[in-house]
Amino acid sequence: MRQRRHRAATFTTSVLAAGALCSLALAPGADTPHPRVHQPGAGSDPPPAHPSVAHFGAFLDSGALGVKRIAALEKWLGGADIRVGHTYLPGNNWSDIEGKAGFLDDWATWRRERADRTLVLNVPMQALNEEGLPDARVRRLLARGANGDYDEHFKKLAERLVELKIPDTVIVLGWEMNGTTYTHRCGPDPAAWKKYWKSAVTAMRSVPGQKFRFDFAPSRGRDAVPWTDCYPGDDLVDIIGMDSYDQPPGQDFDKQVKEPYGLQQHVDFAAAHKKPISYPEWGLFRNGDNPEYMRRMLAWMDTHQPVYNTITDYCPHGVWECTDNPLASEVYRSLLFGRKDPVPQPTAPATPVTPVTPVAPVTPVTPAVPAAPVTPQPPTAPSPKPTAPVTPTPPANCTPLDLNPWVEYWIGGKLCLRLDWYSRRS
Repeated sequence: MRQRRHRAATFTTSVLAAGALCSLALAPGADTPHPRVHQPGAGSDPPPAHPSVAHFGAFLDSGALGVKRIAALEKWLGGADIRVGHTYLPGNNWSDIEGKAGFLDDWATWRRERADRTLVLNVPMQALNEEGLPDARVRRLLARGANGDYDEHFKKLAERLVELKIPDTVIVLGWEMNGTTYTHRCGPDPAAWKKYWKSAVTAMRSVPGQKFRFDFAPSRGRDAVPWTDCYPGDDLVDIIGMDSYDQPPGQDFDKQVKEPYGLQQHVDFAAAHKKPISYPEWGLFRNGDNPEYMRRMLAWMDTHQPVYNTITDYCPHGVWECTDNPLASEVYRSLLFGRKDPVPQPTAPATPVTPVTPVAPVTPVTPAVPAAPVTPQPPTAPSPKPTAPVTPTPPANCTPLDLNPWVEYWIGGKLCLRLDWYSRRS
């Protein structure tokens, strides 16, 4: 069985997450200019030149101190815009799980200051959550949970979050259930664990005004049981997360990707169930100050676009509060320096154009039907205009004889008798 880190029962932590895919901070230090980019050894994943913007953060502290550290971390990262806070409820007793811890007020205030922020809250499923209870007792507790005996505690938590006006909180319920660290583990009775998850989620969703998203987040690898055996169903899960630390000793990043129930199977499983992914916890561990792991994990998240990721920043995992990992810290800071979403610039409104009164359409004129062509007629010879008969004028010195018309017809006209016939002889 792989070694697991152990979170002390009294140590609750806050993880912040904001606009980018990869994780956050390095060891705290004086203000410095943008660091040089560390060039780690070659790997199968190309280093992200500037990973795409998504939600990233760091586990800093559970309470008010975690909220206060956000600004310092943003400054150390060159003004990066942290937009997701992540904290944990303690699991000492049921009052803790009901959300009565005062630090929730501080996180709620931080969340409400900006509409684009997200609060991620890890919620234990059992009291005495880190007391190392034996499997036989855990089975009995799981049976009670499956029977609905603890529903009232989860309903009270939901009411508390709605009252604080943070009804859209991401709930990481019963995290790392496939391991052995927590009392809320799945291994002793997976069937009862899934029924218990359903009962708790149903109780929280019954509260008016809630908009919770539930994150199912096992640890990477098989661990005590395959985490797929604990999956409660698509209707009860909104995000499929994974806690992934650099362990066990000597295991390189390629094996972390390819191992059974590893990083690749996580991505494939979420895709098959049409769910987004997250990395609520990740960081250095059994392989020390490992810049290659840091570079590869950031590149992995840049490729697969989780809805958020939050590096665990206390030692031995971290890179900002923890000063034990300067090489990995340099890689982390170099890749996330100045990370923020581009601010959209408002577009100046266009000057309105006075509308033109439309002109009534003109009724089109129906074109005249062309006349049939006239067949040309041959020209008619002009008829001579009859001339009125001219009454003949008798020659001078001639007296017309009045004959019968019948005689004049036959002789062709009137006869004229010259009376000066005798004078023409001389």
